Order: sequence, then C-alpha cells, then structure tokens
Amino acid sequence: MSLSVEDWVERLGGPDGPDRYRRYAVGSVGFLAVTEVGLWTLWVAQADAEASVLASVALLGAVHAAIQFLLWRVALRHYLAAGPRPVRLTAGYTAVTLAMAALGCVLLSSGRIDDGDLTSYMVWMLMFYAGPPVLALSPRAGAALVAAVSVASLAGAAVAGLVGSSLVLVISASVFMVPFMAVASRASAWSVRLIEQLAAARETQARLAVAEERLRFGRDLHDVLGRNLAVVALKSELAAELARRGRPEAVEHMEEVQRIARDSQREIRSVVRGYRTADLHTELVGARSVLEAAGIDCRIEYGPADRLPSDVQSALGWVVREGTTNVLRHAQGASRCTMALRTAGPSTALLVMENDGASDTPPGGGTGLAGLAERLTGPGGTLTTEQQPGGIFRLTARIPWEEGE
Repeated sequence: MSLSVEDWVERLGGPDGPDRYRRYAVGSVGFLAVTEVGLWTLWVAQADAEASVLASVALLGAVHAAIQFLLWRVALRHYLAAGPRPVRLTAGYTAVTLAMAALGCVLLSSGRIDDGDLTSYMVWMLMFYAGPPVLALSPRAGAALVAAVSVASLAGAAVAGLVGSSLVLVISASVFMVPFMAVASRASAWSVRLIEQLAAARETQARLAVAEERLRFGRDLHDVLGRNLAVVALKSELAAELARRGRPEAVEHMEEVQRIARDSQREIRSVVRGYRTADLHTELVGARSVLEAAGIDCRIEYGPADRLPSDVQSALGWVVREGTTNVLRHAQGASRCTMALRTAGPSTALLVMENDGASDTPPGGGTGLAGLAERLTGPGGTLTTEQQPGGIFRLTARIPWEEGE
C-alpha cells in the first residue's frame, strides 16, 4: 500500500512543531546509544583477550549505553523545566564510567589488552560520557564533573602503563572529542528549548491578537452606539412630550429615531466586518445637528480639516463622536459647545472641544475616553481633559501631522 506525503510526515514524527523537534532530538540520542553499543561490539570483536574479559567489557558497555540514553532523556526534561534534577542517576552514570575506566586500566596493567585497545577504549568511553552530565547539572558543575572524570581516567591509564604515542593520542583525542560532545549536547537541548519558547511565544501572540480584536470590537461598538443611543433617548423623550401636547412634530422626531436606528444597524455591521472608519466632516455635521436638537448651541471651526490625511481625519472623527456623547450624557444643563480644529505648529493637528454644564466632579466608571485615548495611540496622538471653574469641560486631542503628507 502506497503512503501519501502526510502519512510519511506522521511516521517521521508528526506535523511540524516543538514536539516533533523534541522527538528528533531524543531520536538522535537513541542513535548515539546504538552507536556506542555498536562500537563496544566492534571493540570486543577485534580485541585479543580472554572471553571473560570481553564479556565484562560488553556488559559494562551495554549498561553504560543504556544509562546514557536514560539520563539524556531525564536531563533534557530537567533542562526544559519539566522535571527534577537527576542527581542520583548522574552519580550512577559516573560510577559506571569510572568502573569502566578502572577495568580498562587493570586489563592493560595485567597485560590482557595492549596499548591500542586501551586507547580506543578510553576515547569512546569518555566521548559518550560527556553529554548527559552537562544537562543534568548546572553548566559549571557539569563541566567540572566531566573534566574530573576525564582527568582521573587518563591519569589511571598513564599509571597503568599507557605511554608514548598511545598516551599522546588518547589525551589529544579526549581533549577534542569530550568538549565537542558536551557542547553539542548542550546546544541540542538549547535548540529544543528555543523551539518550544518560540512556539509558546506564537501562541501568546495569537491570544494577544484575539484579545486586541475583542478590545477593538468593544471600543468600536461603544463609540458607534454611545452617541446614537443618547440621541434616540433624547428624540424619544421630545417626541413623547410633543405627542402628549398633540403636536404634529412628534412624528418627525420619531422618524428621526427610526433613521438613527437604521444607521446604527448599518454601522454595527461595519464594526463586525472591521472596516468602519469615522468621517470627520460627517461627524462634525452630525454633532452639530444632535447638539442643536438638544438645545445646545454648537459652533465649529473647521480649520485645516480638508488638508488632513484620511487616518488623521478618521481619528479626529472618533474624538468628535465620543466628545458629543459625553456632552449629551454628562453635561446637565449645557447651553453651548465649541469644536475648534487647528494646527499647533507645523507638525500637529489639534482638536479642542469645550462645553459648559459639566459637574465639578468628572464622571467616572465610563470607558469611552479611555478607549478613545487607546485609539489615538495608533497615529501617535494624545488625549487630555481639563475641568475648569464654572462647569467648563475641555477635551483636547493632538495628532502628529506634516502638511503635504
């Protein structure tokens, strides 16, 4: 039966991700353990020694490879902060390594193996030993332990009778291979941790994107419905009062309520799609209409409105909308409101909204101004409020802008 590419991917470790990379890392360790067993098998096959000696080396070599594989996996879990420090297993692994070194030295001193046999014996043993301790322990402690075991083993070989070129060869090979294996093991584990951290960062980024979109949706929904609902309430109260008096104008106000409801429905759809922007001219005209319907005199200075970039106009449009909502909701008995669009120097667009009728204590518990301030951070703008004597409330928005952009 033929297998598809997806089937082969699953057989080779599953889809891309940190788990797959970790499986590859553990698989490479398993390959090292198999390689060590193969090398000890080769050593036993080519060594000219007694059967009991070869059996002892084969047994210790198999135990050494098995503990190496187990310790590497446990040490990797500790390195990734997923398990305790394997101190006892490291001590057992070190004891087996020293026992192997002692056995080799005894075999050489008793004449059961020659210098060449002990040279390969020592190099392979120390090379495979070096990896796991540097993960199981701290870098300094692991390096010190590997260095101590290597020096003790090489010193024992020299005392046992390994001299001349054979001693130089085993020392030279150990000086190169032992640090290489230690650093390679540490680098492999570091790569696994880096991949997992990157995957965790990607998940965090995705969650933040979702949270940011929720905040955007809530902010836009608040800005869209805030003023419209305030106008609906105002128009409904006025229509009800006119209806009680038998005035025909009540029908016009209710038709206006109906129009605003339809506009709100259309704007909510735009919010859901994520495409809604605020048009500055439309918002200024709408603000004047709404405020004058509420009996508030509204004066507007358009200033450089036509020259502003679309993103700056959109941001200031949201300021006008939210500022108008605040006047309708919080300014009890307001009689006037001014909106002045100006430039502060050659690089800043300035919108100042000022109204009377504000209470001495600023309203609390709302999210409109806070959401508006967050919205202005996109184009690099700022929002400030000022409470002045006599019930005067001033809202100031500043957005960087270079004429000619």
